[in-house]
Amino acid sequence: MGLWYAISGILLLIFFVVIGIEGIGLYSLFAIFIPYAAILLFVVGFIYRVLKWASSPVPFHIPTVSGQQKSLPWIKADNINSPYTTGGVVKRLALEILLFRSLLKNEKVEIDAPHRLLFRTSVLLWLGAMAFHWSLLVILLRHLRFFLEPVPSVVVILQRVDSIFQNLLPILYISDLIIVIALAYLFLRRVIYPQVKYISLPSDYFVLLTIAGIALSGVLMRLIFKVDLVQVKEWVMAMLSFRPMPPKGVSLLFYIHLFFVSLLIAYFPLSKLMHMPGIFLSPTKNMRNTSRNDRHINPWNHPVKVHTYEEYEEEFRNPMKEVGLPVEKE
Repeated sequence: MGLWYAISGILLLIFFVVIGIEGIGLYSLFAIFIPYAAILLFVVGFIYRVLKWASSPVPFHIPTVSGQQKSLPWIKADNINSPYTTGGVVKRLALEILLFRSLLKNEKVEIDAPHRLLFRTSVLLWLGAMAFHWSLLVILLRHLRFFLEPVPSVVVILQRVDSIFQNLLPILYISDLIIVIALAYLFLRRVIYPQVKYISLPSDYFVLLTIAGIALSGVLMRLIFKVDLVQVKEWVMAMLSFRPMPPKGVSLLFYIHLFFVSLLIAYFPLSKLMHMPGIFLSPTKNMRNTSRNDRHINPWNHPVKVHTYEEYEEEFRNPMKEVGLPVEKE
């Protein structure tokens, strides 16, 4: 049911753009006001979520570990699976961010026979996630050529490497092909597997379909419905200089692409996509496993006035002596 809600929402949004551009001609709304509003919502929402997480108390020492903790000198400790130094925490975070290490270590359980369980690594899911995130990063870096003038040589080299195996005109980038395949796999996985489908919310499908709409519209603009990239860059530079004006000579597909990008940017702080900055603020990942060496004290604990035994005996000494209870001070 959540899938159809998401599909219906995406189709309604496309219809909204078509009516707004082709029917009413609201070019300034879709090319100026909506992108500016999306960026503003993103910045405000992003800062709010990060500050809220940063101010949350961490009353317990809760690093996630899967290796030998540092204890006695003659016992070999695992400084990545159970980091006890800041360097170990940095290494584990780097492996998590760049290679999705915990996802690779994730195991799926299958019943092979009565009373027999098999534990297998979800390599296909890991490959799909890696392909999606890294291709998305390459695409974002390639798009810097629209925002920077002159274009950095790093971006030019990346663009050439991304199309190194192509002798076609127009060029089909490798990252475009990979992200479409990865999105198709991640979408079908949510639809086909009953366990994943059961826990999937309409928002999960909506984000996937929004990113798919961005990717597909971008590929179509490159291969079929050509867009004047010079006009696009002039529009971007005008937006950056706060002298906005709608782009000239661009097709409806560009406005659909831009609207979905703006929608994703505005929705980002409200969605699960905030796991990107969240991993840096997760105490299960950023804490050292030093519970045997250091005492973790919750810094948010308020001072509590306690009633010591000396004070208790001072207050009730006489009644205690009357009933025969021992007292330390006569």
